[in-house]
Amino acid sequence: MTTAGLNLIGQGLSIYDNQLRLVVSNRPFQAMFNLPDHLVEPGSLFRDTIQYLAKNGEYGDDASVVEIVETRVAQALTFEPHYLERVRSNGQVISVEGAPLPNGGWVAVYTDITNTKQAEALLRARSVELSSQLLDRAEELSATNRKLAATNAALEEAKRQLTEIEARTRMTTEMMPAHIAHLDAEGRYDYSNRRLNSVMPGRPSEILGMHIERALGAASYARVQPHLKKAYEGETSVFEFTEDQGSRRIRVSFTPDSVGGVYVMSVDITEETQARVALQQTRRRAMAAQMTSGLAHDFSNLLTIILGMQSRLDKMDLPEPARELVAATQQTARRGGQLLNRIADMTGSRTPQPKATDMRGLLEDLRILASPSLPRGVGLSVVNTLPDEALMLDPGMLQDALLNLVLNARDACGETGQITISAHTVGSIWVEVTVSDTGPGFSADALKKALNPFFTTKGSEGSGLGLPMVYDTVKLAGGDLNLRNTPSGASVVLRLPYRPAPPVQEGMVLLVEDSDDLRSQFRDMLVDLGFSVIEATSVDEALALASDIEDIVLVLSDIRLEGEGTGLDFLDRLKAKLPCILMTSLPYSDPLHRKALTLAPVLRKPFTRAQLSALIRAEAA
Repeated sequence: MTTAGLNLIGQGLSIYDNQLRLVVSNRPFQAMFNLPDHLVEPGSLFRDTIQYLAKNGEYGDDASVVEIVETRVAQALTFEPHYLERVRSNGQVISVEGAPLPNGGWVAVYTDITNTKQAEALLRARSVELSSQLLDRAEELSATNRKLAATNAALEEAKRQLTEIEARTRMTTEMMPAHIAHLDAEGRYDYSNRRLNSVMPGRPSEILGMHIERALGAASYARVQPHLKKAYEGETSVFEFTEDQGSRRIRVSFTPDSVGGVYVMSVDITEETQARVALQQTRRRAMAAQMTSGLAHDFSNLLTIILGMQSRLDKMDLPEPARELVAATQQTARRGGQLLNRIADMTGSRTPQPKATDMRGLLEDLRILASPSLPRGVGLSVVNTLPDEALMLDPGMLQDALLNLVLNARDACGETGQITISAHTVGSIWVEVTVSDTGPGFSADALKKALNPFFTTKGSEGSGLGLPMVYDTVKLAGGDLNLRNTPSGASVVLRLPYRPAPPVQEGMVLLVEDSDDLRSQFRDMLVDLGFSVIEATSVDEALALASDIEDIVLVLSDIRLEGEGTGLDFLDRLKAKLPCILMTSLPYSDPLHRKALTLAPVLRKPFTRAQLSALIRAEAA
């Protein structure tokens, strides 16, 4: 509708942006200067239009085409208001009036004033004889001026509306948590909401006029280039890739436009990917648990019968060879039971419980714990370059996984060698922990199958469940695990999400517990963590305190309470939306425990101050 309206204006109109690229023009502009179609397409260059006009004698023959072009471009780049009149080579007289736009660029109006100039000359030459004609021409000129004034008013309104639309559009795109941009036909940015740096840290924010390869860097550009090529060929492309500088996972959409360019939208989906990986692993474990639980139960019964029969045989007066067979059978059956227990541990309910974890202390404890189990000739060193801050990790699961890897490295080294545990961050996205050794390294078969359950290179000495359990631990946390050989041996690399622990929230806690001894114990924990505490023993008492006191920042409540109602009823009737943590000694199978998990985090009694602190930190986050 805007274009149709502009075409109704009698004057020629053109609007160029701050890079002297054509934004919009009307048909009278093209017709007045007899311009070819490609010079009135949005995005065409002002320089190309001046060059075309100069070659066709629009500005006379006194200067070269190059001088004319450079002079006109330099004048245009000053973005100053201007008005001029000039006679064209065909004798037509035109006026050119230009006005700058707020964000750079300008709008120009071209008016054919040949008749007006002819009238002025005629009036000067024949002022006496043609007085009546002078009056007529003056009236015509006055009418023309009125029309011009109306046209100028319409142009000003159009400029104002365009400016408002541009401002609203830019504000909207800059508020979005994504990088939105447009590439011209040559792969250069001609629009950006200046959020490339927030999606891909380390890249520039001001990228107008910059080629996409320079903005992204060679490595990231190599990953997106095939998809960008498809977009330039007219095919929409949506894909994900891991950028090289910070190892962030990025989702990119390339959408072709109608004039040879491409719209770009990039979103950081690192946290989404980590959560997706953890959910997929949880589902796999649930399926595995469903498949193996029945078999494990039946095999456990069979092993129990075998052990019972062998125990009775062991009490009989049997010859020595038979006793040896009985002992061997018992040992094998017990090993089968241990294997069933490990399968249950691997496929059973293992939910990571992130806590504020001091990685420096965890790795030092691991070194102290593992060192006594190493041969005298095997050394163990720790290289930690992580920031000196607590991280949200499950320290028990992580330490078990690393201890498993250290013991595997010990077996690989034999009597002599060196084991190294190193930890560092990858950008601000990952924590990378590597356990390396100077053993013979992984065989080609082990590199392919080591993460498969029951694959082992230790013969009857190994269960084949160590590395799969480590892999399961890492995947449950949303991370990844890689095996590789090094020039000096082998290494296992664990990559976990980097999540700094938030500061502890201070304030008043409403403690709801009907046991005097437990309430005193929990109160001391909260006070040691820096909180002030008010106490209640029942639902009614807790509700009364919650309604009277406005400074409560957290509720810590038992599920079962004295009198009528439970901790779940308290949460349901609590009007204020406060962070809540429930605690219980009920088993997980109890319906109240299961329902509580749908309402708030649940602490199993007994728990330590560290466990309570970690959960409060998680709630504060």
